[in-house]
Amino acid sequence: MHPYTNLPDRAFWKTAIANKNMFDIDGLWIPKFGLSRRDKIATFGSCFAQHIGKALTANGYAWLNTEPTPFGLALENAKKFNYNVFTCRTGNIYTTSLLRQWVEWASKNNTSPAEYWLTDTRFYDPFRPNIEPNGYQSEQEMFLSRQATINNFKSAITQSNIFIFTLGLTESWFNGKNGYEYPMCPGTVAGSFNPQEHVFVNQKFNAIKDNLENAILMMRQLNAGLRFILTVSPVPLTATNSGNHVLAATLESKSILRAVAGELIREYDFIDYFPSYEIINAPPFKGVFFEANQRSVGQHGVDFVMHSFFQSLKTHPEHAAPEARPHPVKSAAATGNQKSADELVCEELILESFNRP
Repeated sequence: MHPYTNLPDRAFWKTAIANKNMFDIDGLWIPKFGLSRRDKIATFGSCFAQHIGKALTANGYAWLNTEPTPFGLALENAKKFNYNVFTCRTGNIYTTSLLRQWVEWASKNNTSPAEYWLTDTRFYDPFRPNIEPNGYQSEQEMFLSRQATINNFKSAITQSNIFIFTLGLTESWFNGKNGYEYPMCPGTVAGSFNPQEHVFVNQKFNAIKDNLENAILMMRQLNAGLRFILTVSPVPLTATNSGNHVLAATLESKSILRAVAGELIREYDFIDYFPSYEIINAPPFKGVFFEANQRSVGQHGVDFVMHSFFQSLKTHPEHAAPEARPHPVKSAAATGNQKSADELVCEELILESFNRP
């Protein structure tokens, strides 16, 4: 007898993968904890996180929205102004350091910088450059809007039971003098690039893990019962400033983020990981979930990921509450949300516009 004698079928490649049709591969996730439809669930992170929020809503879960659409704003305009995209209007949070920065602002461990970007007569928020497509009328209006979102981000922490965060990038841009981070390189979405002021950092494993761990522990200080589900975005980089080929840069970035998540779920019982990255990118799935550009995840891929998510949840004892049984798994497309990754709110996609033909 040895440790491999009584392992389940899912532990062996032949029985778990090779002998199955790829659409019958199951058991990819054994949840640490369940979700009930009473749990309030916050979602933040890279573009792919938007699919999770939509699917939660479509399947009857309590997706938390602490910054809802203002009364009277038409539905088609709500998306333009980043309402109903994440739990509040932070915009994409691609890196763990950017998440930590938002948590520090919400915890009042740090104050948001006084920086703003002026284009013609309109004011843009460097930390949410795409929130108001045409900018703000005044500096005061911009700062009030940012502070409102900081307050709403704190509410997302204190009110939620589950915080789902999708890790997206290792590449980042900082203010070299003051040390704070921008979600996008200045001069891309808005603002102007200053090579003496704006610094590129391709973050390493230890810094990424430290920032994520500290962000989570700070959130637990605000909400001691908060639990976390981490995912890694399966969407490749639009562009890289690393000097490497974009394919190599993508695999390096995602591998580091996946390793960070793996470390943290082993260290904390209130942190779990769902393998959305693996489902889309692993060799057994043959890349069938990508669209023709080999970057955007098609709706059939999103549906398969979320079906795996909800089916896996059903195996956890906490999920066996009566209110969880009557609801079949629904795709976001069934509720009119059939969108590819390119149709989501993804600030990073603007980098493609700088590609020379």
